[in-house]
Amino acid sequence: MTGVDGDPRVAELRGAVARLRRQLAVLPGELPDRAAADEELAALDAMVSHGMPEVPRLRRSLLLIAGAVGSVSALSPALSEVRAGIDRFGPLPGAR
Repeated sequence: MTGVDGDPRVAELRGAVARLRRQLAVLPGELPDRAAADEELAALDAMVSHGMPEVPRLRRSLLLIAGAVGSVSALSPALSEVRAGIDRFGPLPGAR
């Protein structure tokens, strides 16, 4: 049994990541950093699926994903859900 079994934060974050991945997949038009966003979303999902993730690594993933898709307003609500899911794991160590 891993440390994430039954943790509602994990289920919520995985759901938010899945929604953002689906919305990114059907986004019309060219997005130069689409591949980078897809890769980081897959890494984020794997991270929370295989043990308790480290908050600094979650935050780094969020920054990479936001940098890749942050200017696409259609993805803003789904990106906000991912951020909220990450926020539930707590602040960065040493942050106030």
